[in-house]
Order: sequence, then structure tokens, then C-alpha cells
Amino acid sequence: MNETPEKPAAATKAAAKKAVTKKATAQKAVAKQATAKTTAKTITKKDTAAAEAAPAKKPAAKKTATAKTATAKKTAAKKTAAKKTTTAKTATAKGPAKKAPVRKPESRAAMVRRARRINRELAELYPYAHPELDFTNPFELLVATVLSAQTTDLRVNQTTPRLFAVCPTPEDMAAMDPERLEELIRPTGFFRAKTKSLLGLSAALRDRFGGEVPGRLEDLVTLPGVGRKTANVVLGNAFGVPGITVDTHFGRLARRFGWTTAEDAEKVEADVAEIFPKSEWTMLSHRVVFHGRRVCHSRKPACGACPIAPLCPAYGEGETDPEKAKKLLKYELGGQPGQRLKPPADYPGQPAPPMAPPVAAS
Repeated sequence: MNETPEKPAAATKAAAKKAVTKKATAQKAVAKQATAKTTAKTITKKDTAAAEAAPAKKPAAKKTATAKTATAKKTAAKKTAAKKTTTAKTATAKGPAKKAPVRKPESRAAMVRRARRINRELAELYPYAHPELDFTNPFELLVATVLSAQTTDLRVNQTTPRLFAVCPTPEDMAAMDPERLEELIRPTGFFRAKTKSLLGLSAALRDRFGGEVPGRLEDLVTLPGVGRKTANVVLGNAFGVPGITVDTHFGRLARRFGWTTAEDAEKVEADVAEIFPKSEWTMLSHRVVFHGRRVCHSRKPACGACPIAPLCPAYGEGETDPEKAKKLLKYELGGQPGQRLKPPADYPGQPAPPMAPPVAAS
């Protein structure tokens, strides 16, 4: 009977211990959970702070890049400004840039009226216009014109007196020794090719035309070294047959005046022939060539001293200052000798000097 009450007491103690242990374990678990939560919160706060800090850094980086770009642009702008300044200074040093002539649209009828007025103006300016080769007969003019290729009329005029003294006729020239003929015409340049042409045309005149220069274009162009330009010179000035002589001067001015756009001599001749009456062709050629040699030069036209400047679509291609342009004038307009040793009586300038005699070897 005494043993039965002791068992419940022991059981109660054991139960109490177990309860304490469970409670302690539960408390530890709660503590661990609290610690875990605190740690999680701390980590979350750090991540949030880092995330907030990151965008703040990016704008700073952008600002730096923008600042660098702005600096680069400023530097480039300064360089460009400096370059412009240098260019402006250079342009100022060289003088004002010339403006290209503005060509207004012009009808065919208006162009023809203007062209014919230019011819009248040139006739007043050069009433003494003439062929600038010395000659006394058609044969001398034919030979002189062949020799004038790639040289000046002055050089030809200084050369032909000795030549015609030795061989005044086609028969005499055809019989010349080639080497002797080469020596006589050497000052005109291209003397070998010209010698061949002179011997050929002289023989043709002797054999086919009885020693006479023919007065037809069709016959003249069959002679060695004779083209349309040479034939028109001979026909117009030795036979009175109208012709347009298209040399480098005539072609250049015809294009500047707007009479043609062609480069080919025959096309230029055809275009100009449609503008002017046939009776004007020979003298028109002389006037235009005179103007091209004296005023309307190839490289630097004397625009400021040109009496027909108001009629010229190409005004401004050359020197427009009157005083400077006046210094560019040549021959009688510039107070210099002409090209002929024996010019016409109405020529207002000085005759050209003869060729200086060769210096004798000492």
C-alpha cells in the first residue's frame, strides 16, 4: 500500500523536466528565428542601400561623359574657328575672290543682234585690221600661213624675207635642197615637218596648177600642209573670196562671246557663218583675231580695258581693274611694235623690227 503513492510523484517530476526542456528548446528556436529575421532585415537593408546608391553613381558617370563631350566639342569649335580665321587671312592677302560671270538666258535673235553689234564695235576699234603676215602675192601668203603654225606672225615675218630672196616662186622652192630649206625656216619651229609641207605644196603647184596658187577652197585643201584655215586666209586676203579664219584666237573669242560652244574649228566656222552675212566674214576674222591678240588674251583678258565689255557674257574672267587691265594691252594698244615689218599705211603702230643677224663665231 505504501509503494503505490510514490510512483505518481516520480512521474510528475519526469513530466516537469520534460516540460522545462521543451520550453527551453522552444525558446531557443524562437531566438534562432528572431536572429534569422534580424539578419535577413540587415541584408535587405544593405541590398536596398546598394541599389539606391547604384543609380546615384550612374548619373555621376553620365555627367562626367557629358562634360568630356562638351569639352571636345569646344576644342573642335575653336580649331574650326582658327582654321576659318586663317583661311580668311589668306584670302584677304590674295585679294577678293572673283565671281564667275552670270550668263542670263538669251534668245537666238538676241544673240545674233548682240554678235553683230560686237562686230560693228570692233570695226570702230580696229578700222585698220588686216592680215598680220607680210606678203606681196598669193604664193608668199600661202607659204607664210603654213609657216605660222605653232609660232607667231612676227617670227614668220622676220623669217620670210631671207626665204623669198632665195626661192621666190613655187618652182624655185620645189627645187630647194631640203637641208637648206630647213635652215632657212628653222626660226619658225617644227622646221622638218614644215619643210616637207613646203616642198610638197610647191611641187603640187608646179605640176598640177601651172605654178599658180588656185583660187578655190576645194583645190587649196588638196595641197600638203593646207587646211581650211590656211585656205580661207589665202582666199580672203589674196583673192577677195570671203572666208572665216578660225585660229586659236578666233575660236576662243567666239566661245566667250557666246557665238558657239564648239571646240572643233570647222563647227565653229559653221556656227559663226550662220550669224554674219558672207560679205563680213573676212574682215570679221581680222577684227576678232586683232582683239584676241591685243585685249582678250587666253590666260588673263584685259576686261577692264575692253570697249565691248558691256556686250560680253564672259566679262570678269580677266582683270577688271581699269588701270591694271590697261597694262595688259599689247601691240599698238600697248604702245609696242606690231607684227609686220611692212604694215599697211593706215596702221597706227610701229612696224616690227627685222630679225637680228646671227652672231659670227669668233
